[in-house]
Amino acid sequence: MIVRQLSETTVNRIAAGEVIERPASVVKELVENALDAGATRIEVVTAGGGKTLLRVSDDGFGMGPDDLTLAVQRHCTSKLAEDDLFRIEHLGFRGEALPSIGAVARMVIATRRAEDAHGWEIGLDGGLVSDVRPSAISRGTRVEVRDLFFATPARLKFLKSDRAETAAITEVVKRLALARPDVRFSLSGADRSSHDWPVARGDDALTARVAAIVGDDFAENSLLVEAEREGIRLTGRIGLPTYHRAASTQQYLTVNGRPVRDKMLFGAIRGAYADVMSSDRHAVVVLDVALDPREVDVNVHPTKADVRFRDAGLVRGLLVGALRQALAAAGHRATSTGGAATLAALRTGAAASAWAAPARAAGWTPPSGPLWRAAERPSAPFDWRADAASPDLSSPSAIAGSVLGEREVSPFDAVLAPSADARAHEAPLDEASEARPLGAARAQVHANYIVAQTRDGLVIVDAHAAHERLTYEKLKAQMAETGIARQGLLIPEIVELPEEDVARLLARAEDLAAVGLVIESFGGAAVAVREVPAILRNGDVAGLVRDVADDLAEWDSSDRVKARIDEILATMACHGSVRTGRRLRPQEMDALLREMEATPNSGQCNHGRPTWVELKLADIERLFGRK
Repeated sequence: MIVRQLSETTVNRIAAGEVIERPASVVKELVENALDAGATRIEVVTAGGGKTLLRVSDDGFGMGPDDLTLAVQRHCTSKLAEDDLFRIEHLGFRGEALPSIGAVARMVIATRRAEDAHGWEIGLDGGLVSDVRPSAISRGTRVEVRDLFFATPARLKFLKSDRAETAAITEVVKRLALARPDVRFSLSGADRSSHDWPVARGDDALTARVAAIVGDDFAENSLLVEAEREGIRLTGRIGLPTYHRAASTQQYLTVNGRPVRDKMLFGAIRGAYADVMSSDRHAVVVLDVALDPREVDVNVHPTKADVRFRDAGLVRGLLVGALRQALAAAGHRATSTGGAATLAALRTGAAASAWAAPARAAGWTPPSGPLWRAAERPSAPFDWRADAASPDLSSPSAIAGSVLGEREVSPFDAVLAPSADARAHEAPLDEASEARPLGAARAQVHANYIVAQTRDGLVIVDAHAAHERLTYEKLKAQMAETGIARQGLLIPEIVELPEEDVARLLARAEDLAAVGLVIESFGGAAVAVREVPAILRNGDVAGLVRDVADDLAEWDSSDRVKARIDEILATMACHGSVRTGRRLRPQEMDALLREMEATPNSGQCNHGRPTWVELKLADIERLFGRK
């Protein structure tokens, strides 16, 4: 076997393949360089999906001729002080972007510092570097890339259509623009519609940029998040649980201003919304995690899309806790787009399409996951007044009674009476109730939906879904107050696992015991389960332990046990709620509305569906052609 050293050109092209995957990768690297150079204005122009032309211009510091010569050499950078890889404060730092692009394309860089009389220009053609020459350019840098991958034609075969590559470039610029509201971004070209996002400053800078990029609907139906713990700060906006998408493409995450697509962070967001959103839907969020650069490694992947935190558990705990706190503080609030979806359902023909489009754009496509289908199945009426002195422990509701004790009586429960007629419209209108967020109950239609009148419109409430959420929140509160009852196993269950999983489980044994799962070592490749949560005693213990081990391997969390308990509590709440088909008296309906206003997360049921929608009077008048 003969060993030979590769040529520098071949080495550069191989290296380029790790950094430059598609045109969007080029835009990402060039825009990050512009931000690092202190730019306040960045312009991106494309053609042919970025394969024909990519041009990024900025008004940053610029470079002199000597720096320009070094900038196109591999591993030359101005951003890494004293070779300190433990404190990376810039988006770029490895000195690979420009030489990698120049190795597979035709590139011209023109740059000028404020103090120079003129600018300078250098060219790269498939890795061949030209001499530096004078250039007429204002302060800043302009990088023009043409014929991307002409030097590696095999890579062109794997690129997608021009439209798909253009969309990928747009997505990259959007994520960077969301991270830097203080910078103006413009995006144009023959292959796209133009975008211009002006500078946003002040306390509402992020909200203004979010409204411009993600949409006004999201800005209106999102919550501000600000939290800090042990030097880690979380800021941003998160969508209400009823404002969701079919994929995670609208989860915009940054770490110290660097856009990332990190699995641990995505998992934390899913965990935070697990209690209020169906598992097949995804929240819309714009979040930034700021921390000491020494506490995060951004160099674990060539594209820097993944990061590794020194204390991942602390970051995840902050993220989950802050999001859940914000969602709970939102109380009964649901998305304002529900009214558009309702009006779309009322209209017919062409008018329906016009109203349905914004509703679908706001995330109102009904999910079809198993949780939704299960929630829609008809079930036998449930008598919440039945005597539970001798519970049947074979049912989830009976288990709840034995573990949690008798459920707290709410104002709504106090007025429940079977087979009541809804005649709220015959009673005088209570002006005080009308002034409340959910208004005064006026009628019940189709034996389930409550119609309430507010000062400027009306509210429609799904009584079963609303009471289901109220019951669930009470069960969770009682669980938190009394702790999780544990059931000892007569014969310990032995679960065989890989040694690394056993080590993770034993390292978190105290945390697992706190949620009712007591384990101990049983040799190097197995654990013995001594106790389990009482609610789960008839479940698949071995499967539960394996799922917990998988969670610990992915994000070092013991939330799987709690998630299983929450599923049981949600089932009990569903069976313990007002059933569809039951008539409610006016007092019952008003009591339900008042309790919804005082209960966290009551804007959506346990399956993630909205519990109420609002129609403004102006919308109703437009529906009938009055406006």
